[in-house]
Amino acid sequence: MTQTIHEHGFLVVDKEPGMTSHDVVAIARRALGTRKVGHAGTLDPMATGVLVLGFNNGTRLLQYITDGDKSYQATVILGASTITDDFEGEVIATADASAITDEQINAELDTMRGTFMQRPSSVSAVKVDGERAYDRVRSGETVVLASREVTISQLDVLEIRRIEKRIEIDIEVTCSAGTYIRSIARDCGDALKVGGHLSALRRTRVAGFTTAGAASIAALKGAEFSTLDLADVARVTFPVREIGLDEKLELSFGRTLVANPADGIYAGVSAANELIALLSNVDGKAKPIAVFAPAQ
Repeated sequence: MTQTIHEHGFLVVDKEPGMTSHDVVAIARRALGTRKVGHAGTLDPMATGVLVLGFNNGTRLLQYITDGDKSYQATVILGASTITDDFEGEVIATADASAITDEQINAELDTMRGTFMQRPSSVSAVKVDGERAYDRVRSGETVVLASREVTISQLDVLEIRRIEKRIEIDIEVTCSAGTYIRSIARDCGDALKVGGHLSALRRTRVAGFTTAGAASIAALKGAEFSTLDLADVARVTFPVREIGLDEKLELSFGRTLVANPADGIYAGVSAANELIALLSNVDGKAKPIAVFAPAQ
């Protein structure tokens, strides 16, 4: 395949199970030949799917991608609770779920659509007094995290399977940043009084980036991948404002321009398809909140 590697940009990876997000970053650093690589949205080791990486100046765009919504496919198991709310953790309780009806399952999952307060899984990257919650749990501490507001815009039941005393539920979810799919499994099981955990999780989309065209780990290691240019990333993430030469000079010095057509973040892109800056209206002017074109 033809390989296109930009100096600054994004790389979308299809993560394999058994790897941490940091493992993927380490591989990407070697493949891209730069230490300046970060990722948007951590994936648990058990999870697969879309991991968006930014490199060099692309790392400055990552915070705006992280805030975008995400889509997942997952399998919920009813009939057992685990300490991690997924299959990798120690089973702490079991129950016979065979009497639970499809109607009960759908009714409970219905309550998780929309905006509501969700308690993150205790084994998560959320920090408690400066320490990751999962580190506290692994050291034997009982951790109960505060609930946070999340939005689940889609929660579809794809299939329900019954295997002896347990029930497997395949779901598809679209949600806001900060939503825990493991918490959906845990809360559904708790509400039905049989316990629940996650047995599979695949992220299929982060903002405008999907598994289509994502590089496999093997492709990364074999240098058979291409990256995305910063301007192209900006075009699929924000509304675009075309920037002329005079405006580019103004922005390179951090100066404001005439206001954007509407509120929100705009990508200022030149006729040569160069990302110049991200702009947001402040006090009636378009203020650069991140400048990518150096002063000349």
